[in-house]
Amino acid sequence: MSVHSHSRLLWRDVQLFDGLMQLDEAMTVLVENGRIAGLWPSRSFDEMQAQDAVEAGRGGVMTPGLVDCHTHLIYAGNRAVEFEQRLEGASYEEIARAGGGILSSVRATRAASEDELIAASLPRLDALLADGVTTVEIKSGYGLTVDSELKMLRVARRLGELRPVRVLTTLLGAHALPPEYAGHADDYVSLVCEEMIPAAAREGLADAVDVFCEGIGFSLAQCERIYQAAKAHGLAIKAHAEQLSNLGGSALAARYGALSADHIEYLDEDGVRAMAEAGTVAVLLPGAFHVLRETQLPPIELLRQYGVPMAVASDANPGTSPICMPTLMANLACTLFRLTPREALAGMTAHGARALGLPELGRIVVGAPADLCLWDIQQPAELAYAVQAGRLRQRVFKGAISYDKGVITHAR
Repeated sequence: MSVHSHSRLLWRDVQLFDGLMQLDEAMTVLVENGRIAGLWPSRSFDEMQAQDAVEAGRGGVMTPGLVDCHTHLIYAGNRAVEFEQRLEGASYEEIARAGGGILSSVRATRAASEDELIAASLPRLDALLADGVTTVEIKSGYGLTVDSELKMLRVARRLGELRPVRVLTTLLGAHALPPEYAGHADDYVSLVCEEMIPAAAREGLADAVDVFCEGIGFSLAQCERIYQAAKAHGLAIKAHAEQLSNLGGSALAARYGALSADHIEYLDEDGVRAMAEAGTVAVLLPGAFHVLRETQLPPIELLRQYGVPMAVASDANPGTSPICMPTLMANLACTLFRLTPREALAGMTAHGARALGLPELGRIVVGAPADLCLWDIQQPAELAYAVQAGRLRQRVFKGAISYDKGVITHAR
């Protein structure tokens, strides 16, 4: 049996970031049958505690596997032309109102087959895995018909079968108003509530439902109808909210027990308070902030003051964050939003998992699932400090080494 498939694996003398903080001394970590079975300070480790375990690594920095809790990974085409347009002075809203933006991705995605979407999406997923991701959320939202939205969700499920990664799926039917419903937004919301959500739930294709609560998206009343339908079908709730203005979308989502409110640059204290009371996670998306050259910072100090967990995600998408490098997001969260490296890493591990309703993930504690990354660095802060590919030495998914530097084993 190779080290990669052995059920008892041991790592010695690692600097450990446990998902919330860095431990003060070198640690030894035992993994058995897919879970973390033991953690000991290396100086006091007794070999009898891990008999028959195979040494898998020594030294470096170990973190939980990264959790990318907000992506739009599945789409056809690209929007490089809009990138040029924005640099020439057009605003995101102007491009959207002219039929570009999300709707340009909708046209291309509707025309693509499932196999074509798989082929287009796999390189993006592989880039996330190469940067340490072991759990990823993938949204629909570029179909905007029942059939096309379900097609995207099926592709997302298939991606999780093709690679050693945990995929969570989110139905984002309320991402934009499709052109065929121009002037009839309420009718489209009825389609989402009465056909799209029931179909996704019936086929087991969605873990959650998301909305784009914004002036160029959907109103509070429309979002509330969608939340009610989601709850009626047993699906979790998430929200794109307060990205371009303050409509109170985060507070509304919190009232419905949302797992997270995402973007939140224009979030006010009432919204922060509502999220704190509901246990709703704030998902920060510095990639979109960077690409759109935004200036309105999310209310980091208020989130700290109220104890709202802050997750950090890539928002990988064709228009506003065409970036598939989560560790870059840790750097941007620090440089743009002034998070500390510890906060940024917690945002991509423990808090990212909480934003998906999976609090058992994103931690290195005894009994937790063994999703782990071993990095060729000296201290955890380096993941946020430097923007550098190739630092991942090993990636462990469900207790098996799925990547060892230079050799991909495709273990699941």
